[in-house]
Amino acid sequence: MKLVCQLIILFLACSIHGTLHAQDINKTKIKGNYKNKALDLALLDLKISHRIKFEYEEKDVQGVIINESFSKLDLPDGLKVLLSGTGLAYEIIPPRTVRIFKGELPKEKVITASNQQPLKRNFTLNGIVRDANSGETLPFSTIQIKGTSIGASANVDGQFTLFDVPSDTSLLVVQYLGYQTMYKRLEPTMDFTNFSINLADFSQELSEVLVIAEKEEQLIRASTGISKVSVAPTQLAYLPSFGEKDIFRSLQLLPGISGSQENSSGLFVRGGTPDQNLILFDGFTVYHVDHLFGFFSAFNSNAIKDVQLYKGGFEAKYGGRLSSVVELTGKDGNSEELNVGLGLSLLSVNAYAEAPLFNGKGSFLVAGRRSFQSSFYNNLFEDFTEANEGTTDVQQGAGGGRGGGRFGQQDVQPNSFFYDLNAKMTFRPSNKDVIALSFYNGQDDLDNSRITDNSSFTGGPGRGGGNANFNFQNDNTDITEWGNWGASLKYARKWSDRFYTNANVSYSNYFSERDRRNEIEITRNDTITNRVTGNFENNDLKDITLKIDNEWNINQTNKVEFGLQTTYNDIAYEFTQNDTIGLIDRKDQGLTSSFYVQNKHTFSDKLILTGGLRTTYYNVNDKLYLEPRASVTYLLSDRIKLKGAWGKYNQQATRIVREDIQQGSRDFWLLADDDRVPVSAAEHFIGGISYETPSFLFDVEAYYKKLDGLSEFTTRLTPSGRGANRTLEFEELFFIGTGVAKGLEFLLQKKVGKFTGWVGYTLGEVEYDFEVFGDEPFFANQDQTHELKIVGSYKWKKWNFSSTFIYATGKPYTAPTGFYELTYLDGTTADYFEVSDKNALRLPAYHRFDFSATRDMKFGESNASLGLSFFNIYNRNNVWFKEYEVIEGELLETNVSLLNFTPSFFFTWSLR
Repeated sequence: MKLVCQLIILFLACSIHGTLHAQDINKTKIKGNYKNKALDLALLDLKISHRIKFEYEEKDVQGVIINESFSKLDLPDGLKVLLSGTGLAYEIIPPRTVRIFKGELPKEKVITASNQQPLKRNFTLNGIVRDANSGETLPFSTIQIKGTSIGASANVDGQFTLFDVPSDTSLLVVQYLGYQTMYKRLEPTMDFTNFSINLADFSQELSEVLVIAEKEEQLIRASTGISKVSVAPTQLAYLPSFGEKDIFRSLQLLPGISGSQENSSGLFVRGGTPDQNLILFDGFTVYHVDHLFGFFSAFNSNAIKDVQLYKGGFEAKYGGRLSSVVELTGKDGNSEELNVGLGLSLLSVNAYAEAPLFNGKGSFLVAGRRSFQSSFYNNLFEDFTEANEGTTDVQQGAGGGRGGGRFGQQDVQPNSFFYDLNAKMTFRPSNKDVIALSFYNGQDDLDNSRITDNSSFTGGPGRGGGNANFNFQNDNTDITEWGNWGASLKYARKWSDRFYTNANVSYSNYFSERDRRNEIEITRNDTITNRVTGNFENNDLKDITLKIDNEWNINQTNKVEFGLQTTYNDIAYEFTQNDTIGLIDRKDQGLTSSFYVQNKHTFSDKLILTGGLRTTYYNVNDKLYLEPRASVTYLLSDRIKLKGAWGKYNQQATRIVREDIQQGSRDFWLLADDDRVPVSAAEHFIGGISYETPSFLFDVEAYYKKLDGLSEFTTRLTPSGRGANRTLEFEELFFIGTGVAKGLEFLLQKKVGKFTGWVGYTLGEVEYDFEVFGDEPFFANQDQTHELKIVGSYKWKKWNFSSTFIYATGKPYTAPTGFYELTYLDGTTADYFEVSDKNALRLPAYHRFDFSATRDMKFGESNASLGLSFFNIYNRNNVWFKEYEVIEGELLETNVSLLNFTPSFFFTWSLR
C-alpha cells in the first residue's frame, strides 16, 4: 500500500510538472502588493510564486522603485502595471521566461487592481530549521526577512526567533552551508509559534510552490563574522583525500592555518600550536585529533553535521585556550526513518546507522570506522617510517672525535591500526526541550619497530684514530598507543521567545603511551658489545566539566549571553630513560571555574558591537584571571564590511614541547603550576575588510598575538655545566619564554557556479624568546613565512573534479654541531648533542598538488559515490624532519620524508 501511494504521488507530481510546462505562459495569473518596493524584489517574488524565470541586466533594475499592486492579472497585463514609468520593457519567451530590458511599453491603458492586505503586522516568529530528508536540526543557520535588516541565527538546536516581522506575507531567506538557499513566503494561515523550515541539500528537490533554491555549493563560508569560518561536512567528500572525508584536513586548506602539516591533523592557527585550540565535540573537549601519523583526524565526518571555526578574537563564552576554537556538533540521527550507510577505502572501512525513537520525538545514531592492514596501508606506513640514507660530517664535542659514515637500510615491520566510534541519542519531549547523550572513543595502536642490520659499516676516524670498521645490529622497539574517550549529557530548553539555556556535563580522557628502546649489538675486532637505550613515556589526562550557557534576546538588535563553567583536571606524565632513570614523574590536579557575560548590540543596521568579560579562578595558584573581549563590525555598504577584534586569553592545561634533536621533538600535557610550568597567556589584535558579491568574496585580515608563559622541555641544556657524573635535576630543564605571532591573510573565493573554490595566501611570522636559548628571539618550530593554497572544484553532470595546491616556506630546525657522552649515577651513559643556534636552519620549501574525481550515483532511493584521489601527483619529496644518531663515535643524519605520490580509491553508499 505504501508503494502504491508513493507511485500515485509521483504520478501526480509529474502530471502537475508537465501541466506547468505545457500551460500558456500568457494566461498565467499573477498578483502582488509592491508599494514602495524595489523592482528586483518584486521580480523575485513573482519568480517564487509562479515559477517564472526573469532575465535582465542588474544595472537596468538596480535602484528602480515601484509603487503598484494588482490581483489576478494575466502575465502581460501584470507586467505592464509593474513596469509602468520605469523605462523598461519586457519580452515573453516560452515556455516560462521573461526578459526585461530598457525600452518603451506598448501604448495601452494601464490596469490597476485592489490590494490584498496581510492579517498580522510587527509580530514575533518562532521556528526551527531542519533537514528536509532526515529531520536533522540545522544549527547556526541564518534566517533573514528579504528587503529588511531583520534576521536571526539559529541556536545549536536549530531554533530561532524573529522579532518585529513586518507582516504575515513577508519573504524569508534561509541559508545553511551545504544546503540550497531557500526563499519562503509567509502566509496568514501559518502557525508562527511553531514554524518549521525544511532545507534541502544539493541532492534533494522540494516541491513546495513557495520555495525556490539557489545553488551555492560552497565548502566553506568565511563571511559570517570576524575570523570565523563555517564548513560543510556534506561537501567534503569531493576534496582530494586518502579515501575519507576529513574535516580537519579541509580546515588546513584555509588561510591562516598551516596546510603543510602533513604529519598531523592538528591545526596550527595563526602561529599557534594544536594544544592552543579548543576542540569541542557536543560539549566535551578533545585533546588530541590524530589518527595514523595524522593522515586522518579523530573525527568521523558521518557523525558530524556542523563545524564552526574561530581563528582568533573569539567571544567570552569560550575559554581555556590561546589560539582558536573549533566547535563540532554531532548528528542527532534521522528522526523520519531508518537509514544506514557504509564506506570503503584502501585504508579503512566505516559504517553508520540512524533511526527515529520515541514515536518520532527522538533519534539515535551510531557510527564507527576501523583501519585494516592492506598493502596500501603498509606502503603508506613504510613511506612515513622509512629513513633515507644520509651522511654527515661534523665536529665532535667533549668525549669524541670527528665522525662520518654511511647507514644501512632500516626494515620496518608495521603492525598498526586505528578505530573510532560515535554514538548519540536525542530526545525532544516538546518543541522547547532537548535532551541528548553523546559518546566518542578513538584509539591508535602503532608499532613502528624496525631492525637496522649492517655487516660492513665503514666509518671515518674513530675515537682512537684509524678507521671505524665494525658490524652492528640495532633492534629498535617503538610502540605507541594513544586515544580519546569522551561523553556528554545535555539538557537545553527554550523558556520563551527571548530566553534559552543549554546545560552540559561532560567527561574527556586523553591517553598516550610510548615505549621506544634501542637494543644495539656491536661486533668490533672479535668483541661483542650490547647496549640498551631508550625512553618510556606515559601521559594521561582526565577532564570533567560542567557548563551552563544562557541566551537572552532583549530585542531584535540586542542579545545578552552569560554562563558558567567549572572544569576538574587530573593530568599525569611519566618519562623514563634507559628503563631505570625516572626523569619526570608528575601527577597534577586542578579546578578551573569561570563565569562570562557578553552583549551583542546592533546600531542603525550598520554597526555591530560585541563586548564581553570572562573571569576565571584557578585553585592551583589561587589566582583570579580577567579576560576582556571586544569585537566590532561596520557595514560601509551592502558589500563592504570593516571588522576588528581584541581580547585576552589564558590557558591552564598546556602542552609542553620536549625538544629531541635526535629523534624528533614530541609533546606532552601538564597542568600549569606557576613554577616550572606557568599559566600561559595571549592577547589578540585583529583587523580586516571584506568585499562580497553574490558570486565572490574577497577577505583580508591582519593579526598580531602577544604570547606569554610559553614552556619547553629540553635535555640539551644543563643549568650548571656538562660532563661525566653530572647529576641532572630534570625539573630544572623546563624553560619559560614569550612570543609574538603576526601575519596577513588573503582569501578570494568563488561561491557559485559549476566551478567553485578559493585562493588563500598567508604572510606570517612566529618568534619565541627564551632567555636560555640566547639573547635574540628565534623562529618557532611552526613558523612559515609564506603559504599559498589554491582549491578548485568543478561540477559536471554526476561528476565532481577537485584539486588542491599548497606551497609553504620550509620550517626552521636545529641541527647538531657535535656531541658528547654523559655518564649517569648508575653507570649508564648517553650521548648528548652540541647544537646550532635554536632553529637557525630551515628545511626545504614544501609543495604538492592533489587531485580527485568523484561520481555520484543513485540506486532507487539509495545514494552512492565512487572516487579516485591522487596525493602529491608530481611526487615531490618533502622533508618532515631530520634524525640524528651516534653509533660508536659516528654521527649519522637521515632525512625523514613525507608522502610521495599516493593514489587511493573510495566508495560510499547510503540507504537514503
